[in-house]
Amino acid sequence: MARPATGKEVLTKTKEALATVRTTQALRQAQAVILPLEQGLSMDQVASVPGISKSWACKLRCQFIRQGGVMPETKPTQGGRRRENITFQQETVFLAPFFEKAARGGILMVCEIKQALDQRLGRTTALTSTCNLLHQNNLRKLAPDKRHPNSDPEAQEEFKKNSRN
Repeated sequence: MARPATGKEVLTKTKEALATVRTTQALRQAQAVILPLEQGLSMDQVASVPGISKSWACKLRCQFIRQGGVMPETKPTQGGRRRENITFQQETVFLAPFFEKAARGGILMVCEIKQALDQRLGRTTALTSTCNLLHQNNLRKLAPDKRHPNSDPEAQEEFKKNSRN
């Protein structure tokens, strides 16, 4: 049979930390510490309360005790830009000269932006990464105009009238 859990100082630290718990991971960790000390439950019973394995409950408990009674701050695991090359603010600063060129009527070449991005990062990136960068900053591939800017509608109508059917 396992020895009973002891540690009144750990119990008080856990109760204090429990007031600031924000994640389910931290709540499970607090349960793994409090339940054996206060209720006298075995680790099998403790593990069944939050629905985790016995070994995981033991790891959480030991981790809390090793850290001196401080709940670890964990980052959320879903959402966000975990694989970003540069932050969103750095992207807007990086793309500003290219957007100014486009606003003046210039053509944006993805290969030029890719070369500048590779130079800024100090390594090569995929062309798709550059296209995704442009897409994230609301620059879409534009379709050409329906008519040429130098076209003459009167000459076109004249041609239609005088051409063979």
